[in-house]
Amino acid sequence: MKKVTIYTDGACSGNPGPGGWGAILKYGEAEKEISGGDASTTNNRMELMAAIESLSLLKEPCEVELYSDSKYLVDSINKEWLFSWEEMSFVKKGKPVPNTDLWKRILGLIRMHSVTFIWVKGHASNPYNNRCDELAVGEWKKLKAGL
Repeated sequence: MKKVTIYTDGACSGNPGPGGWGAILKYGEAEKEISGGDASTTNNRMELMAAIESLSLLKEPCEVELYSDSKYLVDSINKEWLFSWEEMSFVKKGKPVPNTDLWKRILGLIRMHSVTFIWVKGHASNPYNNRCDELAVGEWKKLKAGL
């Protein structure tokens, strides 16, 4: 099974507001940067989209280490909240779980690949996380400027 490393980040101007996400995929010596955004979104949605879009690019099942500074994303997987939400039909305390549409997409992707989610401190010494932040912020700035 191929081993891939992915770094992701999401950003939003206002919450909700224009948002962006960025990711770097590494396989061997090869690196690929991707990014995107949404004119009206939240920071959490952009964090999830970075993971979804990067995992979606993998053409076959892979062993993945996915680094994110989003506790929302990493803890939801590592503390198994996502799987509990799924068992409860994405209803928690009588209310729909936020971002259910995206969580369902992530479930499909992590069942296809062997993914380890690793939290990294944001805006710190990790150059890949910092680059993903630059990509994400660049996307929301373009959206905010109407480009």
